[in-house]
Amino acid sequence: MATWGIGLALGVVAWTLLEYVLHRWVFHRRVLGRRAARGHLEHHAKVDFFYPVGGKLVMAAFVLTPIVIVCALALGWQLGSSIPVGIVVGWLVYEWIHRRIHVAAPIGAYGRWARRHHLHHHFQRADCNHGVSTPLWDVVFGTLAPREQVRVPRAHARKLPWLIEGDEPKVASAWASEYRIV
Repeated sequence: MATWGIGLALGVVAWTLLEYVLHRWVFHRRVLGRRAARGHLEHHAKVDFFYPVGGKLVMAAFVLTPIVIVCALALGWQLGSSIPVGIVVGWLVYEWIHRRIHVAAPIGAYGRWARRHHLHHHFQRADCNHGVSTPLWDVVFGTLAPREQVRVPRAHARKLPWLIEGDEPKVASAWASEYRIV
């Protein structure tokens, strides 16, 4: 049972690296096909757009199948199968965090950090801050950008319902020190 837990933890950590690699080199550089890159670019253009779940499941199957085979052959079935399960757990948590960043007000210090880190990537530096759930790989690969006050284009402000207050797009007072509409 301890082996299963170790594999699960390794899988979650592996997910954070996979998240970074996919985001930086597949989605932004159009490696492994244009469909995923096109969906990601649409997400940057329309911050309320999320790639359809069916497409994500196809990509997950494409990415996970070789990982399952390699892990099972190299590490044995118990450890080898628990790592991909950890990757799936990490992916599901990432999906939840990413959606919350866009549609709901942050909860706690981590929520505030994740939101600023990711929206800085969206609106200021698409070449930096590729890790959505953790800055670890941005630090390792030198792509961590400081998250000064995030400048949100006016066209996107209404698509972030937690950010604004009133009829005129105005940053809610709770977020005024961290965000500015431009």
